[in-house]
Amino acid sequence: MRPPLPAPSSAPPSRRAPLTLRAPLLLRTALAVVLAAVATGCGGSSGDGGGPVRIGLIVSLTGNYAPLGSEDKKAVDLAVEQVNATGGLLGRTVEIVFRDDRTQPDQAVLAFNAIKNRDLAAVIGPVFSNSALAVEPIAQRERIPYQSLAPATEQVEPIKSYVFVTPALSAMYAERYLQYLQSQRIGRIALAHDSKSGYAVAGYKATLRLASRYGVRVVRDEPYETTTTDFSPMFTRIRGSGAQALLFWGTGAPGVIVTKQYAASGLRIPLMLTGSQASKLWLDPVGGAAEGLTVQSAIGVVGDHLPAGPQKQVIDRLAVPFRQKYGYPPPQFAQDGYSAAMLVFEAIRRAGSTDGEKIQKAMERMDLLTPNGRFRYSPTDHSGLSPAYISVNTVRNGQFVPTDWARAELAETVSPG
Repeated sequence: MRPPLPAPSSAPPSRRAPLTLRAPLLLRTALAVVLAAVATGCGGSSGDGGGPVRIGLIVSLTGNYAPLGSEDKKAVDLAVEQVNATGGLLGRTVEIVFRDDRTQPDQAVLAFNAIKNRDLAAVIGPVFSNSALAVEPIAQRERIPYQSLAPATEQVEPIKSYVFVTPALSAMYAERYLQYLQSQRIGRIALAHDSKSGYAVAGYKATLRLASRYGVRVVRDEPYETTTTDFSPMFTRIRGSGAQALLFWGTGAPGVIVTKQYAASGLRIPLMLTGSQASKLWLDPVGGAAEGLTVQSAIGVVGDHLPAGPQKQVIDRLAVPFRQKYGYPPPQFAQDGYSAAMLVFEAIRRAGSTDGEKIQKAMERMDLLTPNGRFRYSPTDHSGLSPAYISVNTVRNGQFVPTDWARAELAETVSPG
């Protein structure tokens, strides 16, 4: 029996100002994770045995989130191919132990329980926030480092010592949009959110909590459910509200439906969507209805628009081979999967071991540049990122293009200091 863990800390993750990058050091560290850091197997530690380093991966390949989970898996598989091509970790081959959670929280729990005794160094996933929230208590109890692919804030507030998040939190997406609204002098918004989605609810609550800080007021509040197929009544109510923009929190089918219906609604205020729409999985089905809309994304999605430097080079380590293999640029969810793999690889390397406690401690000291941005985990911050690594984009010719405001903000964030 393992001894009981101490109670989770109630200290919230810190909210940092935009960070500058120590270019030479961070670039060497980040590129080493996937391409060269594995050579440490020759430099002292040989890990805990001669078998493969096993990492669990639980994502959705069936169910509503299958399009998201499939992109996560492609990116994790690519990262594993790259690290194994240069010798593995700690001189050992990396092996993925995969399970499909079917976009169902109970299946995610079953999947985790099915693999937890497979001598895992860590577990990555799931992408569905409701599944992630179901799995994290088990990972914490079993003391298996867990790298979540879901952005729900509740995962790390309060802190659970073995639980870390890869995507920017819902609260960070909310704050980034509020910063943008303030810069555009938009002070009144309508707010729509999926009341059944952990991601959307967390983003909605954060928007309400932070709005006054940026001089923004919510003049129309529009909850909906994941099964909603007709948003025309919502548009009608918003039309007379005095709102200057509509901020929409949702994932999957609702994001597609609302976009198509917005185009036909005649509503003359901007529709603003979050990072869950930052992929071809949304662009392809909405087609021309996406043109001119405002959509957030992780920094890696707009890597082609960044100035040359360490951040762009790390993004290209994913983007170039991914595009060659699949014929399209890595979407938001692939950025998350690859970044999660980089973080787990680097924690194992720094721990010099596949022991869960040693990996957890290494993760809490992590400072690493990934396609999602620079992660700086600590004992009081298991989200690692800041809003500075989120881009606010306009869709132009079927592509996500940073707004002028975002282009300037991102250039400052990634500029060597």
